[in-house]
Amino acid sequence: MDNLRAQGWLELFTNTQLGCSQPDLAEFYANISISEEIMTSTVNGVHIEFDAHTLGNILRVPTKGFNLYV
Repeated sequence: MDNLRAQGWLELFTNTQLGCSQPDLAEFYANISISEEIMTSTVNGVHIEFDAHTLGNILRVPTKGFNLYV
């Protein structure tokens, strides 16, 4: 929890009002690929493409240091 708090991600994982359905999330992860710092996936037939900065804006979480994990 301390790592999530330090990164500013704690609410994302503890607020039950945020997030999406488990089947959609499973489909997202099953189809995800990362190339040249661009993530792509397909959920319910919809193609999704974004970078870490865009995802951070959508989820309202910081992305500083993302490149350390990839």
